[in-house]
Order: sequence, then structure tokens, then C-alpha cells
Amino acid sequence: MAKKVLPLLLPPLLLAALGLAGLLLLCLPTRDVREPPAFKYGIVLDAGSSHTSMFVYKWPADKENDTGIVGQHSSCHVQGGGISSYADNPSGAGRSLVECLEQALRDVPRDRHASTPLYLGATAGMRLLNLRSPEAAAAVLAAVGQTLAQYPFDFRGARILSGQDEGVFGWVTANYLLENLIKYSWVGRWFRPRKGTLGAMDLGGASTQITFETSSPVEDPANEVHLRLYGQHYRVYTHSFLCYGQDQVLQRLLASALQTHRPHPCWPRGYSAEVQLRDVYQSPCVGQPQALNGSDRVVLQGSSDPDLCRALVSQLFNVSTCGFSRCSFDGVFQPPLAGSFIAFSAFYRTVEFLRTKMGLPVATLQQLDAAVETTCKQTWEELQARAPGPLDRLANSCAAATFVQQLLSRGYGFDERTFGGLAFQRQAADTAVGWALGYMLNLTNLVPSDPPGLRKGLQRGAWSVALLLFGALLLAALALGLRQVRSAKAQRAI
Repeated sequence: MAKKVLPLLLPPLLLAALGLAGLLLLCLPTRDVREPPAFKYGIVLDAGSSHTSMFVYKWPADKENDTGIVGQHSSCHVQGGGISSYADNPSGAGRSLVECLEQALRDVPRDRHASTPLYLGATAGMRLLNLRSPEAAAAVLAAVGQTLAQYPFDFRGARILSGQDEGVFGWVTANYLLENLIKYSWVGRWFRPRKGTLGAMDLGGASTQITFETSSPVEDPANEVHLRLYGQHYRVYTHSFLCYGQDQVLQRLLASALQTHRPHPCWPRGYSAEVQLRDVYQSPCVGQPQALNGSDRVVLQGSSDPDLCRALVSQLFNVSTCGFSRCSFDGVFQPPLAGSFIAFSAFYRTVEFLRTKMGLPVATLQQLDAAVETTCKQTWEELQARAPGPLDRLANSCAAATFVQQLLSRGYGFDERTFGGLAFQRQAADTAVGWALGYMLNLTNLVPSDPPGLRKGLQRGAWSVALLLFGALLLAALALGLRQVRSAKAQRAI
């Protein structure tokens, strides 16, 4: 008799709870259960003016168009100078890449070699070489292309990027890694974050770039770029200043100090170096004196003079002429700075030197000014004791810091308010910030122009919540049902 009564004693709440939990699971987006997906890889060689870096990127093969999925798997820094330094020895440029390419063979699984795209992008160093000698630039590119084609990857070409490309791809990289373009919610929908995008500032060896989204009119069409990413339209201002990279600026300052035949105000007192004039004036960025004996050598002293150093650096920026309603410098149009910014490459390295090696605060523009002045007052002996490191880089620490400070304030127009929204970073999401990732994302269509549709399935966190809810409902219903059964048995016993 009890066996027949038991089903009738199951409370309606138990059946309702089970039904609700089952309905919840049925309504959730589903996906097929499969083995963990294989990974895909991509390789980009960033051939800068002073050195070449190789980045290996990695992403799940079944999530090619997800945001925030592609990340840096490994990296390798090529020994020696940039490929533009091999103008007289093009084959040497190709040989310089071999060590890092051999590492790529180990970093990428063998069964993925043939499907892994390989790119080389050359930046301002090669742009300068192309201006000086197009034949030499072509020979260097041909040599590195020949070396890259010998490896079992899917080599897709070596080319010189424009300054605009370099700026825009750096902007895409930063905002992609920081998930400012699009995010994927726990309920299974894509959405555009409300925080907006970050401006991006890159400082290389031969050029510097500033790129940011703007709603203001862009008076020079050469500085306006329209992007469509994940179905969203972006109107971006960008400009690249050739000859304003850190290495070229140091050469220009050195040339100015030599022409005045006085101590170098940006070098520390007690430091001296013998300079061969041919090395100073070989760059198109440095104007050559009319009478120059390139074999001449000059011994130059440092004087640790922050005021004269600032004056020397300020001469690099022409702010007196502007053919538009407003300009940054050298007659280049720039709309008002908008939003927050991220500064990377030599921006980061310079500010990090002040912050960690010199132990100076740089949270405000006023603090940055004070940190630069303190650094520039150091003698060579004091500087070596305070911040041991490579001697040539240490000797130029005042010049580099003064230039960054002047570029931000005098050049781009940062003030205390806008400087508060500026972050100096080397990486984001464990990936180096620079143009390389944005370049690969563009060429492999990993950031589509159309908006992504709803995916089948939830992220792991969402499934965990759903399963916990189902379990709680099931346990509560079973406990209540068991209580009712015991109560019924007790009544029958009476």
C-alpha cells in the first residue's frame, strides 16, 4: 500500500522545481561537447629603427573572432641593430633574423608550421633609408624576405609600414587588449563597453605617433582614419612625426651641441665622449653643415645644465606657424586631446627609469618636470651610483627625459588635467603593446568589421552559476519531498 501512496505524496513544489530547473538548462544556449580546441599561431617581426623584435601570438582555433582571445605566446629580440643598419650589407639583415626564427620553430608546434602566418613590418628606420636610398631599402627587404621564405611558415611578405599604419595599429592593439572595443557578457551577448577607447602614443627610435578617437572636426584629411570594428564605426585622428623618435632626437641634439662648440648641456658633468662627425650627420633628420669633414673627431664634454638642455630640446618643436585653427607642432593639425591615453615603447622606458632607477615620483606633470630637472642636475659619478646601467643610455637619460617631457607638454599639449588620464605601460593582458598585434589582427581578419552574432554556449562562469542554481533547487525540492513522505508515514502509523 505504501509503494502506491509514495508518488502521490510528492509535493507539487518538487515537480515544479524540477521542471523549472530543467527548463532553465534547456533555455541556456548550448554547444557541442568536444575535446579542447587546438591552437592557432601567428608571427610578426617588428623591424624597428634600432632593433627587431619577433612576437609569436596564439589563440584557440575555434574562437577566431572573439575579443581578448589572441595573446602573446612568446617573443624574441634580434641581436644587433635594426635591418636599416644593414644598408651596406643586405644579406646580413637576413642572417640577423635566423636565431629568432629558429626559436619560432620551437615555439610553434610542428603540425602548425605550415598554417602559421608570418609577417615582417618595417617602420621609421626603413622609411628613412627609403628616403635616402630606395635601392638600398629594396635590397634589404629582398634579403630579409628571402630568409623568411626559407622557413616552413606561411610567409606573407615583408613591407615598410607608413607612419599612419604604425599609429593606427598601435591604437587597435591597445584597445583590443584592454577590451575597449567589445566585450562578451556572462549571459552570452556581445556589448560595447561604455568606457570608450584610449588614445595611444608610441615613441620609437626614429618616429613617434599619437592616435586617438575624436568627435571634433579633423581639418587635415591626411590625419583622419575611419575604422569599422565589430560593427562599430570609429573616427580616429593619427599622426606620425618622422625624425622625432628617441634615437634621432639624440642625434639632432648632439649635432646642435657640436655646432655651438660648447659642452653638451644634456650630458652629465664629468662625462665625455669622442664623436665622429660622419656618424652624427649621416641621418636625413640631421642637417649637414656646408663644410664637413666626415673623418673629423670631436671630444665633447657634458655640463649637467637642465635649463640649457630644455632650451636645446625646445628648439626641436616649431610652434610658431600653423595653417589650421590649432596645431601640435611643425604646422601639424591636432584636435583637442580627448579621453585617456596609454603611452608605450620609449615613453614607458623613460618614465620607468625616472620612477624606479632614480626613485622619483611622476604621477603629475609637475612631478615629471621636477624629476627631469633632478636627473639633469646629476653629475656622471652621481648618476652611475644612483642608476647603474648601460653607459651610453645612462649618459643620455637627461636628454631622453627632457624630450619626453617637452613632447608631452609643448608638443602634444598635455596639461595637469589631461596628464592625469595618461598611463605609461609596456604590456596589457601579458602582451606587449605596440603596432605588431594590431597589424596581424587586421591582416588575418581576427577583428571583423561586422558585429559578431550570439555564440552557442556560455562562458564557464555562467555555466557554473546555472548548475549551482539547478543543484540548489533540486536539493531543496528533494528535502521538502522527503519531509512530506515522513509526515505521511507518521500519520499512517498513528
